[in-house]
Parts: sequence; C-alpha cells; structure tokens
Amino acid sequence: MNYQNIIMSVFVLLLVTNCSETNGIFGKTGSGSDPFANISQSSLEYFSNEVGDTVLFKVNQSVIEPDYREVLNSQAKWIKENSVGSVTIEGHADEQGTREYNLALGARRATAVRNYLVSKGVSESNLSVVTYGKERPLRICSDESCWSKNRRTITIIDGSSS
Repeated sequence: MNYQNIIMSVFVLLLVTNCSETNGIFGKTGSGSDPFANISQSSLEYFSNEVGDTVLFKVNQSVIEPDYREVLNSQAKWIKENSVGSVTIEGHADEQGTREYNLALGARRATAVRNYLVSKGVSESNLSVVTYGKERPLRICSDESCWSKNRRTITIIDGSSS
C-alpha cells in the first residue's frame, strides 16, 4: 500500500466519522442510523428491504426453516395491513439437477410459502405461484456460495397497496 492510498483511506475515514447523524455523507437521513426512516412503511421498498421478500431453502428441500418463519410472519402482517391486491410467489432452485426436477422443486417451494401465508390469514385468492426452477439464478457459479443463494422464493407484490 503506498502513501497516497493510506492518505485517501484516512481522509475517507475522517469524512465518514465526522458526518452528523442527521446530515450524513449521503444527505439527510432523518434518524441517523436507519436508512429506511423516511420510507413509508406501506411502500414496496419497505417490504423488500425491511420486511424481507426472500426465503432460502436447503438442498432439495421445500420445508420452511424456523429462521424464515419470522420473515413470512412479517410478510403476512404487512400484506394484511396494506390491503395488497395480489402477490406472486416465485420459486427458484440452484443449477444442480435437471430442468424438470428444478421446475417442480421451485413450485413446491413457492407452494410451501403460499400455504404458510394462508395459514397466517392472507387470502388465498390474492396469492399465486410461479416456478422458474434454475432458469433465473441470482448468482452464477458452480459452487455452494452461489447455489445457496439460488435456492429461494421471492414474494413479489403485484398490486399496489390501498
């Protein structure tokens, strides 16, 4: 590391640490450490970033793990509170296995999420599922670091909140 890099690193560190909570480096944030403080809790951005729109699964599984039940509980609460018109649950798989197997696995994952949301009071008529199998990977590489991110469902809010 040369002196210019060290000086630049120190400068950036000083700049970031000297910014006030209300006027940070990226502008006024309102509450200091919460970047979503000024985002409406009924917005789609809030749903994706704060509630969470993704559930991950283990290899060849469509069972919702305990860690993700809280995400789905929050999704169900948000969907009911915001009178959402329609929701699509996308099922995805990693690149291992055949196209047909992964389409079926993605469908089982999406159906498991739909059934969980229905059990928490979300109207089944507002929910639909679609499977992409391994056709829309989030990450592309042939190892577990990518595969683990691709074994997922994503809850997409189609209708606007009322």
